[in-house]
Amino acid sequence: MGVIQELYFKLPHKDRSVLHIGFDNTDSTLGKCTTHLAFKITSYLLRETDAKLFDYPLLIRLNPNIPWKTRGNGAVCLRLATSHPELIIDYIRQVIESESDIANGANPGLVIYDDLIIPESVRSFSSAAFHDVLSLNEADKICNAEDIMCYKFGTGHGVIGALAAIGCLLEGDHTFEAISYRNEQNVGSLRALNKCNVKRMDIATFPRTFNNFDYRSGRILIAPHGPDPIFCGIRGEDPAIVTAALLMIRPLETLDGYVVFRTNQGTSMHLQERLYLSQLRPYMAGYVRAIISKTPKVIRGGHVLFEIGDLTSKTYPVAVYEPTGLGRIAAKLEVGDLVDIGFGVREEQDRHSSILNLEYLCVLALDSVTTSRNPICILCKKRMKSEGKGKGYQCEGCKFKTTEKYTIRVKRDLIPGIYLPEVRSHRHLTKPMRRFGKENSCPSLCGIFWSLYKDWFTDHEQVPIQVKQ
Repeated sequence: MGVIQELYFKLPHKDRSVLHIGFDNTDSTLGKCTTHLAFKITSYLLRETDAKLFDYPLLIRLNPNIPWKTRGNGAVCLRLATSHPELIIDYIRQVIESESDIANGANPGLVIYDDLIIPESVRSFSSAAFHDVLSLNEADKICNAEDIMCYKFGTGHGVIGALAAIGCLLEGDHTFEAISYRNEQNVGSLRALNKCNVKRMDIATFPRTFNNFDYRSGRILIAPHGPDPIFCGIRGEDPAIVTAALLMIRPLETLDGYVVFRTNQGTSMHLQERLYLSQLRPYMAGYVRAIISKTPKVIRGGHVLFEIGDLTSKTYPVAVYEPTGLGRIAAKLEVGDLVDIGFGVREEQDRHSSILNLEYLCVLALDSVTTSRNPICILCKKRMKSEGKGKGYQCEGCKFKTTEKYTIRVKRDLIPGIYLPEVRSHRHLTKPMRRFGKENSCPSLCGIFWSLYKDWFTDHEQVPIQVKQ
C-alpha cells in the first residue's frame, strides 16, 4: 500500500477524492447501451471536470447465464480522482436516470465508493458474480456496511452488476476493446461495414486481435445487429492494436467517436470456478472434472447428449448444441473417459430435467475400449465362423473348432486436449484458442498504476472517424 499512497500523493491536488463508479442495466432489449452511456459520461468528465482517470473504463462481463440480463450482461466501472466529487456524482446520477431506457424495462443501478482501497467484501461479491446468482439484498447489505453510495432506478436490479464492476480490479488476465459509436441519425440503419476491409484488418493484426471474422460462414463478428448505438467493437491484447485496427476497417459512415475499455472479455473468467455436481444450481457457471457415465447420443438436429459423474457420486446430463461444432467431438467420447467441461446450468423446463450446456470440452484421459472378434484358425489362418450362440467357432476349411474369442483394443479417433466452440458460437467471455498461454496481467490495485494510451478516447468534439471509401 505504500507505493499506492506515494503515487496518490503525487497527484496535483492532495485533497482529491478517489471515486470508483459502477453502473449497470441502463439498456433494454429494444435499445440503448451501457457502454454508450459510459462514452458520454467519459466525454463530460474529460471536458468539463478536473477528473483524472487512473484506469481505462472497465467493461465487466458477468455470469452470462443469468436469464434476466439484457444482452451481454456487461457492467461498467470508472476509476478517477477529483477535487469536486459532489459535482461528478450529481451529474452521473442525473444522466443515468435520464439516459437509461427505463420506459422499456431497464432497471439501472449506480454505486459509488469514495476511498482508495476496495473493501474485501466488495471484491468477494464481484468474484461470485461471474459464476453464481446474486441477489439485490446481498448487494444492499454490502453497500450499507461499507458506506457505499447506492442509487436505484426502476427496480434498481442493476446495483448487483454495478457493485460487482467496482469490485473487479482485473488483476489477472484481461483484454481491451475499442468500441465505436454511431451518429444518432444512423442508429437503426444497417451498419456500413466493408467485409474485405474487416478481413484485411483481421489478417494484419493477427494474433493481437481476435474474433473479428468467421471465415467459415463469411460473417463479420465485430458489429452487432440490433438498434443500439454501437457501430463496432474490436477486441485485442492492448489499446494500441485495437485503436489501430479500428482505423483499418475504414468505416463507411462518420462515427461519433470511440472509447477503449479494459475488459474480461476473451478470458473465460466465468468458467474458472471448479464446481461439483452436487452443488449445482440453475444459472451457475464454471467447470467440473468428471467421468463419462453414459455413452453420447446424437439426437435430432445434430445435438449430442451424454452424462457425467464426479466424486460426489452424482450424475448430470450434458447437452452439446450443433451450432457450437463440438458435437462431432463429444460423439466420440466413451464411458470411462476423464474430462473437464465448462458449462452453464440450464434450469428444469417443460418436464425436462436441469442440464449442463457445454461451453468447452477438455479431454484429459481416454479409457481403453476393446471389442471381441471371431478367432483366426491356427491351421488355415482364416477367420472362423460362429456356430451359434454359445456353440463356439469352426473353420470352414479344415473344420477345426474352438470356443475362444479374442479381444482387441480399439484405436480411439480422439486426441486428449481442449476443444472450443466454433468462433460464431463464442460468447463475449469465451477465451479464443490463440490466447491460451498469452494471458495479460497487471499489478495489484492496477487502477492506480495505469498510464493511459494517448489515443484511448475520441469523441465528436475532436476529429471524428471520417467516412472512407
